Amino acid sequence: MAKIGGEMIKFGTSGWRGIIANDFTFDNVKIVTQAIADYLLNDDKNYKKDKAVIIGYDTRFLSEKFAAISAEVLAGNKIKVLLCDRNTPTPVIAYDIVKNKLAGGINFTASHNPPEYNGLKFSPSWGGPALPETTQVIEKYCQKINIKDVKSIPLQEALKNKIVQYYDPKPAYLKRIKELVDFKLLKKTKMKVAADLLHGTADDYLDTLLESAGTKLKVLNKQRDVLFDGHSPEPNEANLKNLKAIVKKESYKIGLSTDGDADRFGIIDSDGTFITPNQVIPILLYHLNKTRGWKGVVVRSVMTSHMIDKLAAKLGIEVIETPVGFKYIGDILTQRPKDFIIGGEESGGLTIRGHVPEKDGIIACMLMAEAVAVNKKPLAAILKDITKLTGPVFTERQNFRLPQETMEKFKQTLKQKTPEKIAGMKIQKVVSIDGYKFIIDDDTWIGFRLSGTEPIVRLYAESSSKDKLKKLVSAGIKFINGK
Repeated sequence: MAKIGGEMIKFGTSGWRGIIANDFTFDNVKIVTQAIADYLLNDDKNYKKDKAVIIGYDTRFLSEKFAAISAEVLAGNKIKVLLCDRNTPTPVIAYDIVKNKLAGGINFTASHNPPEYNGLKFSPSWGGPALPETTQVIEKYCQKINIKDVKSIPLQEALKNKIVQYYDPKPAYLKRIKELVDFKLLKKTKMKVAADLLHGTADDYLDTLLESAGTKLKVLNKQRDVLFDGHSPEPNEANLKNLKAIVKKESYKIGLSTDGDADRFGIIDSDGTFITPNQVIPILLYHLNKTRGWKGVVVRSVMTSHMIDKLAAKLGIEVIETPVGFKYIGDILTQRPKDFIIGGEESGGLTIRGHVPEKDGIIACMLMAEAVAVNKKPLAAILKDITKLTGPVFTERQNFRLPQETMEKFKQTLKQKTPEKIAGMKIQKVVSIDGYKFIIDDDTWIGFRLSGTEPIVRLYAESSSKDKLKKLVSAGIKFINGK
């Protein structure tokens, strides 16, 4: 039976992740890939023998080796493989699956996690991250497989027999982005843009697109670094201090960044202010409605800002709330492709109509540059226009790495009894589709959720008042610690 660190192999919100050489090993990668092969051959009704699986990888330590080993296993199961010829963004893998009607894709990445982690994402033929009903089948296969059960043939033999071939998905993806973003407008503005690639897979993707758009571009951290300068390749405010300083000092109109596998985004305004994902999503909803005239539905995960709901109400747009995990947003896109406008999460992922059912940090960055070019003003000014429609919205998120005992106690507290009040405010409604969100009124809520990839409790809070938000956060911290 396949085990990692004494535990069964489990898929979280976005695939299976583990620490390299501890639980993320060559043998476990072989076992998981064999389980995926078994799923495709035995359980996937859409699988056809002539359809290939694309395999990609990020810039992490040994990612290309893990990808090669995975290709050998699929080849041993007589499944055709398109093996990316260089590190590749997650949204590019997703686009290739959809465009070429592939059997699915495997991507070796731990996304924004610390450098000691690696991971495996499996995307079925619809192009989004595998839903629980799929990953549960794969997990069951993992439990039955010993390393001796794995079928595999050497990569060189597989290449010679053409069951595996090296592949470049970049040209088709770049072409698609140029169809979805107004490059003519960007070329006219010749905007000054700074981009921090955080040593990730956006290298030669985001910078190439910005250069094609005629921007006056400065690129940071383009080269591969498996240690990511000693921190997580996450485009959050703390990791973008250098980009913030450069944008402000050198008068760039916008700063753009993506995470390790380019599915998350980070945005800096012209004055060096970090624009949160909770602000980016309403900006782009507003922008897409204004410039494309798009109506229909906006999709957000449960802990994402209700500023989206308030704006949507003003624009006559429906809102769908999903559990955390972009697979749920991607699933809505496949179900409602014609009226889907935008879907996003507060953790920094989004997609739009006509694009992939997977989060894409590259298109997010390109659309934010377009929004600045169209409006001819900073992002703060665009947000001010939106706030006139929604009223003020203040949001906060904090992460708490708790000892296991405290974590378990908090889990039980959440399950056993819903508090009647928090911070002296009466709870009107509880949303429990993923974690627990306590609704106090139309403007105020607080949420708690255990991370699906790390031993962390996340606290979310939102209100139209800074004072009320501060009280909520303080009460939430006490609640987590059992006080």
